[in-house]
Amino acid sequence: MCRLLRVHPSGFCTWLKNPLSRRASEDKRQTDLLLKAWEESGKVYGYRKLHDDLLDQGEMCCANRVARLTRLAGIRTQIGYKRRPGIYSGRPAVAIGNTLDRQFDVAAPDKAWVTDITYIRTCEGFAYLAVVIDLYSRRIIGWALQGRQTTDVVLQALLMAVWRRKPKNTVLVHSDQGSQFTSMDWASFLRHHNLVHSMSRRGNCHDNAVAESFFNLLKRERIRRRIYGMLSPVEFEKRQKI
Repeated sequence: MCRLLRVHPSGFCTWLKNPLSRRASEDKRQTDLLLKAWEESGKVYGYRKLHDDLLDQGEMCCANRVARLTRLAGIRTQIGYKRRPGIYSGRPAVAIGNTLDRQFDVAAPDKAWVTDITYIRTCEGFAYLAVVIDLYSRRIIGWALQGRQTTDVVLQALLMAVWRRKPKNTVLVHSDQGSQFTSMDWASFLRHHNLVHSMSRRGNCHDNAVAESFFNLLKRERIRRRIYGMLSPVEFEKRQKI
C-alpha cells in the first residue's frame, strides 16, 4: 500500500493514528460549538451572531472563518418573510408632521425616541407589546405588555421610559399613525411631560424603521414558530424579582 501511494510507512502509520490535521481538528471542534449555539438559538442565528457567541466562550476566531464553517455545516439564518409587492408610501400625515424625517442617528441620549406596538401569539390569545427605543443607544428604555391593544399599553411603555430616563430637555417621540398614538390621552401625556410628537406618513413603515427592525428581529429570533403562555401579573412580578 505504501509503495502504491508512494508514501513513507512511518508517515502512513501516523496518518492512521491521527487522520485529521491540527487545523481540520480545530475546524471540527468549532463546528460542533457553532451547531450547539445554532440549536440553542432556535436555528435562527446567522454567522455574525454565532461569531459573537464563540467570542463570548473565549474562542479565538474571525468572522470569515465562522462564515466558512457555517456554510460547510449547512447552518443558515432564518430570514424574515417577504412582503407582498405593492405601494406602501401612503399619503402624508394629516395629524402630526414627520419631524424626525428619518434622522435616526442622533448625537446624544434622550433627544429622540421611537415607539411602536406589535402582537405576540400566546396560548391564551394575542398579547400586545409596546416599546420605546432611544435612538442614540438603540436600547429599549420602556415597554409594556397587555392583553388588549389599547392606548393604555403604549402609555405604560412611555411612562416607564420617562420614569427611567427623567429627561431634562424636550424629547422628540416618533410613532406611526395608529389609533393609540392619535388619542387624546396620548396627546395629553406628551404635553404634560415635555415631549414633542412626530408621526410617520400614513402607511410608510420606513419612517419608523428602527422600531420596525427591532420587532422584525424579535419575531424572527424569539416569536415565530413558538407559542408562549401568558403570565399572570403575580407570576410576572415574581420573575422580575429573580
